[in-house]
Amino acid sequence: MFELNGRIALVSGAGQSVGEGIAKVLARQGATVIVNDLIATRAEKVAAGIVEEGGKAIARAFDVTNFDATLEAVRSAEAELDGRVDILVNNAGVAEGRIAKPFRELKPQEWAPSIDLNIYGAMNCIKAVLDGMCDSGWGRIVQISSGSARTGQNINVSMYATGKSGIEGFIRHLAAETGQYGVTANIVALGLQANLVDKMTPEMIDQLVATIPIGRLGDPIEVGAFCAYLASNEAGGMTGQTLDFNGGSQTR
Repeated sequence: MFELNGRIALVSGAGQSVGEGIAKVLARQGATVIVNDLIATRAEKVAAGIVEEGGKAIARAFDVTNFDATLEAVRSAEAELDGRVDILVNNAGVAEGRIAKPFRELKPQEWAPSIDLNIYGAMNCIKAVLDGMCDSGWGRIVQISSGSARTGQNINVSMYATGKSGIEGFIRHLAAETGQYGVTANIVALGLQANLVDKMTPEMIDQLVATIPIGRLGDPIEVGAFCAYLASNEAGGMTGQTLDFNGGSQTR
């Protein structure tokens, strides 16, 4: 079950952390993975690791917030692989050089990076692959989000959460538009992950982990396994859903 043989998957922000775990699991399930990252060396390292495991992967470094660059990279990868993208996992969400401060301390020019990445970056990737999915009658879109999109938190992530809230709304409408073409779109709202706490103090991290019933941060391979299910044939009846994957944290 949940085999992805013959499928081509694009995973954004897959050069480290959660994205790396997702890319590895999709490859283990049989997909050929296009490993995207803003930093070429990160994407290349993950793609090489997948190949060393016996999987199939190629690296593509591009900025998902740039639509022209995204479209060019996707078309180049599809030509190299002689196929179209069947599975998209929009994982890129933690902006490089993000500023972690309370909103009242943020300057207006500091709002954009997280919002642009989480909304425009995701929509750019979707736009690049959606026609191919609809034309073929099969596609899977998995949007990585966060419980922060629906729950106010005093942990200096207001702009990140704003971007996640916006893309969650878009995905629900997208699912309604594309279900008739055999294309599903779902949201995986993650709990606390290591890549989101790198700018927090140890004391703040300990306080947050204490609120998680399983008592630890999220595991990228576990997230990847959940994404593999959503990307499979067996998940064809699920679309437009926001699914909490957070160790039991209360997100509402």
